[in-house]
Amino acid sequence: MADKQQNLLGFAIIGCGLIGKKRAANLKNARLLYACDLDAARANDLAKLAPGCRAITDFRQALADPQVDAVIVATLNASLAPIAFAAVQSGKHVLVEKPGALNAGQLRKIQAAARKAGVRVRIGYNHRFHPALQKARSLIDTGVVGPLMFIRGRYGHGGRKGYDREWRADPALSGGGELIDQGVHLIDLAGWYLGGFSQVEGHASTTFWDMKVDDNAFLSLRTAAGQTAWLHVSCTEWKNLFSLEIYGRDAKLAIDGLGGSYGLERLSYYKMLPEMGPPETTIWEYPRGDESWAEETRLFMDDIRLGREPAPGLTEGIATLEIVESIYRKSGYPISDAGV
Repeated sequence: MADKQQNLLGFAIIGCGLIGKKRAANLKNARLLYACDLDAARANDLAKLAPGCRAITDFRQALADPQVDAVIVATLNASLAPIAFAAVQSGKHVLVEKPGALNAGQLRKIQAAARKAGVRVRIGYNHRFHPALQKARSLIDTGVVGPLMFIRGRYGHGGRKGYDREWRADPALSGGGELIDQGVHLIDLAGWYLGGFSQVEGHASTTFWDMKVDDNAFLSLRTAAGQTAWLHVSCTEWKNLFSLEIYGRDAKLAIDGLGGSYGLERLSYYKMLPEMGPPETTIWEYPRGDESWAEETRLFMDDIRLGREPAPGLTEGIATLEIVESIYRKSGYPISDAGV
């Protein structure tokens, strides 16, 4: 048993809030060696989830341990890139939560360091691994949807009392508002289905919340082939919403809900008939809860073992943040110039 444990990858989780705890709960077939947080009590709480895990407040202690193979970075946005960069320089593989950095430049520096060190870096866009979104990808790959034409996506929540005084409302800590928070998920998903975008249009605005960052963003992204992703993200949605519609020449796919307060996760497949008119409809529902965190972590461990480039990784993360920066620039919001 001891030999088997030694063969498992050793992990450290840096950032022991809600997301760090989700990561710990979904870390299977691995050893969690360190739980790190500036708040010692939070580190202690997370460390209790794994036998032998040590609670620490200085992440450098974990980076100095040769038993640590990989690091999961789940901190505030402003700390993501500096910690990920330090981990890469220490020869550790990294799973860093979205958006991975405050700006694309930080990710480019991490990318260069990762290539030099020969380590893998995955960006935590876990939405790709929700079952309805995975099923949509498989249907597209079989060709039954036909060539894709466009995507329409909406994602949002209603905030909560005091939301505009939380860290997400401070551009120095967050890098922006709703666009860099939930918007990056929609951008990443649209790129996953359609490919890269050569034209970026849209704007961000602050329409309700008393804060210096955006609470709504509206995007029109076009590929070189003319396919469009039309996206809206909002923290004035009031009723939590996730909706992604994918239109092909032969069928439409509609993904609604993400579980929990976003409603039952469901995929609807609307197949065009030769005579057109009402489509043939097939619906898949996924009531069993969110397994995306576990699946993403499993693939990250495969990346490490196989020497495989993660997807989504730094290349996708950079492309997404370049779109965010373009929209912020057009809308008059400052773009963080923080380095790593």
